[in-house]
Amino acid sequence: MKTSRKFAAALGAAAMLLVLAGCMVMPGKFTSDLALRRDGTFTFHYKGEIILAALAQGSKSTKADAIPPEPFEQQPCTDPQTDEAHDCSPAEIAQQRAKWNHEQKAKKAAKANEDVQNRKMMQAFMGGIDPDDPKAAAAFAQRLARQEGYASVVSKGGGKFEVDYSASGRLDHDFTFPTIERLPMVMPFVSLIRRADGSVRVDAPAFSTAAANPVMPGLGAMAGAMSGMKESGKAGAKPSSDGPPIAEGTFTLRTDGQILANNTDEGPQAEGAGLSRLDWKVDARTATAPTALIKLAK
Repeated sequence: MKTSRKFAAALGAAAMLLVLAGCMVMPGKFTSDLALRRDGTFTFHYKGEIILAALAQGSKSTKADAIPPEPFEQQPCTDPQTDEAHDCSPAEIAQQRAKWNHEQKAKKAAKANEDVQNRKMMQAFMGGIDPDDPKAAAAFAQRLARQEGYASVVSKGGGKFEVDYSASGRLDHDFTFPTIERLPMVMPFVSLIRRADGSVRVDAPAFSTAAANPVMPGLGAMAGAMSGMKESGKAGAKPSSDGPPIAEGTFTLRTDGQILANNTDEGPQAEGAGLSRLDWKVDARTATAPTALIKLAK
């Protein structure tokens, strides 16, 4: 039974780490725009904050050495033959304290081992970056900066990075932003999925509170309960233990293709030269991620 409980706990911890990894990279304050042409060419731009959730925190260590031991509480003493209670002798109290010390050492050792395993898992999800390393932010900034498309990457502290990214090309393949070297489990800020009928689905799953809701009620506690995992910030990307970073900004799509569907409040706005514009305001009240379906010329 104990083995089953330990196995279930390990699976639960691993599952929570996997969920956290998916929300590890989130947008903060930003402006983003996408130009999508009927001929399949596009230009995408994102300027603003990228937040690495594992670093967006005020440090609260829960490592084994930082957890105070449970206070010793003397237990009632009874006669083993009559089961009658009696005042504990000094020898019985010493025996109880020795047992308590042994249990505390065992708990501390188990927590230390759990800390090591969770830290290794978190580093694996972060592509080798240790969130407890003071140089972690610089390492992540360097990793972003060397990727194609980033004109600038500046670490602002607290897991927040100010970036200027742009990409242009032809949609003969799908496009997703961001893709980060050695971080495969990143929720897309914006994705362009080309369909066989010539249409393109535009989704921005990270530009909404819905992206975080399934995991966020316990994220702060989860992060605080695992070694090497930090508490994330909340709306406006301010460090806090109350919740995750929440995107705040605008996303604009301009196209001369046929807009088959969209979930903007105002619908398409004419811009001249055959272009239509879709605008999404993104903040803490954005419950549904921006999405649109654009028909291109085959």
